[in-house]
Amino acid sequence: MSFEAMWTTLASVGRDGATGGYRRMAWTATDATLREWFVSEAASRGLETAVDRAGNQWAWWGDPDRARSAGRPGVVTGSHLDSVPDGGAFDGPLGVVSAFAAVDQLRAQGFVPSRPIGIVNFTEEEGARFGVACVGSRLITGALSPERALGLVDPDGVSLGEAMVRSGHSLNDVGRDDETVGRIGTFVELHIEQGRALADVDRPVAVGSSIWPHGRWRIELLGEANHAGTTRLVDRRDPMLDLAGVISAARREAQSRGCVATVGKVEVRPNGVNAIPSRVLAWLDARGPDEDEVRRLAAAVGTAGIAQEESFTPSTNFDSELVGRLAEVLDGAPILGTGAGHDAGILASAGTPAAMLFVRNPTGVSHSPAEWAETEDCMAGVAALTTILRDLAT
Repeated sequence: MSFEAMWTTLASVGRDGATGGYRRMAWTATDATLREWFVSEAASRGLETAVDRAGNQWAWWGDPDRARSAGRPGVVTGSHLDSVPDGGAFDGPLGVVSAFAAVDQLRAQGFVPSRPIGIVNFTEEEGARFGVACVGSRLITGALSPERALGLVDPDGVSLGEAMVRSGHSLNDVGRDDETVGRIGTFVELHIEQGRALADVDRPVAVGSSIWPHGRWRIELLGEANHAGTTRLVDRRDPMLDLAGVISAARREAQSRGCVATVGKVEVRPNGVNAIPSRVLAWLDARGPDEDEVRRLAAAVGTAGIAQEESFTPSTNFDSELVGRLAEVLDGAPILGTGAGHDAGILASAGTPAAMLFVRNPTGVSHSPAEWAETEDCMAGVAALTTILRDLAT
């Protein structure tokens, strides 16, 4: 199936008719449809599929276990299929569709890899349902304990463990998976650029070099529930005022520290129009080139309430030799760092040689229905990935 045909089959899955955005949450019925699509695409190419302990899906061209035993583990590419609420079409799926398309191109060229080539669909990369990003890759590398992961709860009170069981995944072996990680000799993740650096330099593809440190914190702000019409202003303990302070502090601290910070998710209780809230939960996302400054930002913002770190990914530098090799193979493609987190960064932190390819996004917008890539640039990304896989798997 061609790139365009694969893209078309995914276009309607999880799309909200009102907003045009996507709601592809992990371990839901929509996610099951996406996982079925992955298996179908792999089967149509005769690729062997497997699901690891964390629920990540793998498709293999060649035998990864035999290659690992021979000291030549596989060359892996892919990304994820889940989305943020009302996310764009390209964030994640572009990497998976491009991976299958690159295998098609290699076969059309008559290429036979000397190392197996794998395609992966990582689960819960966005953290949109359970609040922690890259759960699938964090679990198999041991960066996230199974106890903490399975206890994560979505807004409806469903735990990750419950959601996995409902989807038919056993919890018996959830956790670090050295066997799966050991099959990966090199990982190259193709992803839409989540900014507009490539648009500014007029290039369709770049090589990713590093990921900024990235943290998420939950801040609990306590007040006193009361009547909105009868409680004097002087008698109120309104945590929404503290929330306003948190949001202002996040912007102020980010500006002063060379970082970015966002309060993008809030829960208010009891959430009534005519009730002063008793509690507000706010989630802070903070990132920047300097890890210490990111942590100082969070500490300053969190003083208004009870702050709890939910996840933190330190600065990640991709394998410098691999980055240089990719840039050379791609005829001097630009090299870019990014403030967005990715599974490639989790694998790199665990010691796997990893790097990324970015495809131009002319809008510079991501995590939004406005996210975009021209078909011509997508095909340039497929061609680049094909060239890289051929070079690494020879």
